[in-house]
Amino acid sequence: MARPRNLQFKRRSRLRLDTWLLRHLQVAISSLGRLLHAPLATLMTSAVIGIALALPIGLHVLLNNLEALSGNWESGASISLFLKQEISDQQARTLQQRLARHSRIAEIRFVSKAQALAEFRRLSGFDEALDTLGGNPLPALLIIQPNIDQATAERAQRLLQELKKLPEADIVQLDMQWVRRLQAITEIAQRGVLVLAGLLGMAVLLIIGNTIRLEIQNRHGEIEISKLIGATNAFIRRPFLYTGLWYGLFGGIIAWLLVASSIGLLSSPVAELALLYETAFSLSSINSLMVLNIFSGSALLGLLGSWVAVGRHLSAIEPT
Repeated sequence: MARPRNLQFKRRSRLRLDTWLLRHLQVAISSLGRLLHAPLATLMTSAVIGIALALPIGLHVLLNNLEALSGNWESGASISLFLKQEISDQQARTLQQRLARHSRIAEIRFVSKAQALAEFRRLSGFDEALDTLGGNPLPALLIIQPNIDQATAERAQRLLQELKKLPEADIVQLDMQWVRRLQAITEIAQRGVLVLAGLLGMAVLLIIGNTIRLEIQNRHGEIEISKLIGATNAFIRRPFLYTGLWYGLFGGIIAWLLVASSIGLLSSPVAELALLYETAFSLSSINSLMVLNIFSGSALLGLLGSWVAVGRHLSAIEPT
């Protein structure tokens, strides 16, 4: 007897679950149909939500591209080793050969005193002033390119300190200070985007909450009749929750379209600019995981905004 009762209980539980899912599906479809019957109003509300969401999303994508670009610059950072004035070119070449065997160094380029002077003449235009000196005041230079695994700021800094201890070294400079400043600015901008996303997320909640409030007022009589015939608050609340969810999802789709189209418009000019700087950088668009996060996050915002509005205004409606 126990086994048939267990089977019967499982069948009833499954039937209840199927019924519950079917009712939610029916309410979701009917809420979507109600929105589609007023396409202009739905589009305007969804567009406002989409624009509010597109701003932080677009800034986030822009900062991701900026981080990727600064990462490429960081990997290409070099160390300039200025030798002491008394070091001859032959001694500098000997040092170059010795450092070339260093495990942390990928490449070394030697710039002799004569080459440094010729380049300085070409860039500065101070030919007459240099001629009056009667000699070459510029030292020899070694431009050191660290290995890829040593190209991060911390590891390059350790290599810099090691090179400073060389007896031939006069001045050692790490040519990535401006990259580190850019990274610091990017980090500040990321926090600003988080603050902006929070503020605009609250704005989306208010927009959806106000829209649901107006919907509740328009259906005031229908809600009263439903309560008179015994409908529970959960039953009455359900279509409004799905309405908020649809608004949020539509806003997320519009935000995605806005950001994707903006990246598409900017990608060609950015690629042309990158070619002028002899780099292969290109703007990265929104990946599939980020699209999923946008859609799910916007839908949850819509659901939360409608939940707050329904919980506040539905309890105030009582049949008389």
